[in-house]
Amino acid sequence: MIKTIPFTAILLSLASCIQTPSPTLEDNSATQFVDSTEMTNNFYDNTETYPLIVKELTVEGEIANPGKVDFSPLKKHSIIVKETLLDSAGSDKFVGAYRYDGYSLFDILEKRILKKANAEEFNPIIDMYIEIENEKGEKVVFSWGEIYYPNNLHRILIADGVSRIVPSKTKDLWKLPSESKIISGNDLITERNISSPVKITVKSFPKSFNVVKGLSPMFSKQVTLYENGRLIRTLADYPPASEEVTFNTIFYGRGKGIHSTEPFKGVILRDILTLIYPVSGENLKKGIMCVSAEDGYRCSLSYSELFNRNDQQEFLLIKTEPGEDGGLFRMFPAADFFSDRAIKSVSEIHLDH
Repeated sequence: MIKTIPFTAILLSLASCIQTPSPTLEDNSATQFVDSTEMTNNFYDNTETYPLIVKELTVEGEIANPGKVDFSPLKKHSIIVKETLLDSAGSDKFVGAYRYDGYSLFDILEKRILKKANAEEFNPIIDMYIEIENEKGEKVVFSWGEIYYPNNLHRILIADGVSRIVPSKTKDLWKLPSESKIISGNDLITERNISSPVKITVKSFPKSFNVVKGLSPMFSKQVTLYENGRLIRTLADYPPASEEVTFNTIFYGRGKGIHSTEPFKGVILRDILTLIYPVSGENLKKGIMCVSAEDGYRCSLSYSELFNRNDQQEFLLIKTEPGEDGGLFRMFPAADFFSDRAIKSVSEIHLDH
């Protein structure tokens, strides 16, 4: 009697036959295994995945339970990125396209109990941020908001695995890293993707503001802009030739729930501030900003979060009607699930680096 072999078993057998030996990190010209049987529609798992060396990582700063990060109970996440850096002339230099696997900052910090240094003055957590340092002393920052408030979570990883995303025609084999990296999935220029992170420090923005709870009516006639504590200029109107855009949204707060379903119309904040706070490698890595209201309410956001997005989920600056409560300007964060960083009566914007 002739035994019939299932067709799917034949396909699996053929696929295993064409897999070449795993190439090493040093041999970047080695032949890669490609899913040539086209058994799935996934373009991002067709090449060898390489482990990355992960160093001991600790968390400290404004938390009640500092200490070493235990990766073992954490879930793995994946991010696909087109890594691009600034070159010496300030232009963009493409590095390669990759899939990174690893552990999200969301999960790593989830059970760290916050102990704010400025809690007595301002208890909300939205003025907090983290600084990540590697073995070389390089530092990058991320706002607490871009970790815990986005519509799309788990977009910042500590990667322990990497795979090339190889073009099907050119077969370009991008150079592979060998050490763990921070991967910021929403960055256009990936200057924050530094290698071998070893320390995370939790901080609140280091400036005191005059807090007036329940201030009503509330109005700020201008926005004062600072860099490292130095006054740069003031803003009392949109710059000439500014173009307004409309964002449709479901405006939902972490505390009060649904506010409205009305659209927001304003000017992209990045476009207004680019000439005042120009793009640089230092700003992309270490720039941390604070937007404060007339009543002292404020939030932190990283420079890259505002100026360096690859998802077009921009921050808007919205000019209100003359004398409107909560004016003259409001900020709307389109990337956020919650409305908490939608600052009314914007009074000051600070950039530190």
